[in-house]
Amino acid sequence: MACTGTLYAAFAPTSKAQADATARSLTVEEGRKLFNVGCASCHGTSGQGTTDGPSLVGVGAAAVDFQVGTGRMPAQQPGPQVLDKPTVYSQAEIDQLAAYVASLGAGPAIPTEEQYSPEGADIAKGGELFRTNCAQCHNFIGKGGALTHGKFAPSLEGVDPKYMYEAMLTGPQNMPLFPDSTLTEESKKDIIAYLKVVNGDDSVSPGGSELGGLGPVPEGLFAWIFGLGGLIAVAVWIAARTGKVRKP
Repeated sequence: MACTGTLYAAFAPTSKAQADATARSLTVEEGRKLFNVGCASCHGTSGQGTTDGPSLVGVGAAAVDFQVGTGRMPAQQPGPQVLDKPTVYSQAEIDQLAAYVASLGAGPAIPTEEQYSPEGADIAKGGELFRTNCAQCHNFIGKGGALTHGKFAPSLEGVDPKYMYEAMLTGPQNMPLFPDSTLTEESKKDIIAYLKVVNGDDSVSPGGSELGGLGPVPEGLFAWIFGLGGLIAVAVWIAARTGKVRKP
């Protein structure tokens, strides 16, 4: 019995490691098959990129999980910006695709729930970080905004925290990269917590109507149309009253 136990202890870990390696290999192989069918026509058979799509070597599993999980990939049609849409792959298939692309070169891994969960995060600090790093494109409360050449920063309302984290980590399309050396894991969580609060169902606007939450442009337009229009109406009314009073 002692001999049997010793042999099991010696070989069981190796067997488990081999089983894990085999499972990863099978996942990568299934991902390769999916990639060849749905992605290789634009990104190349080995993910090296073509004139129709960039190289995926080194983008990491997180980039695949974001792009495919939000429906942006496979792209529906070429254009200045790829739009999100309903996904065409199951989460299991997305994981397989991500594993295959990750095997092409080292890159950001898919974050765990502990990394992107906003629980216990500093909401006030998240607001400061968002206004400093993100509001120029996404607006002050993440409602989105226009960019150049037909591009735009999408609204962040209702976006899954995992995809927010992955977007900061991988910098999709026009978005800059925010690696941990630029925004720490805690800072990313703070930003996610801030967006969850300002766009939540319980969010209130102490200043009155949000006017779409799009910032100074609609607010200025409102002031010009209704404020200036009101002043003109008052001036016309005063002039009309003054004219009536002066009549003999």
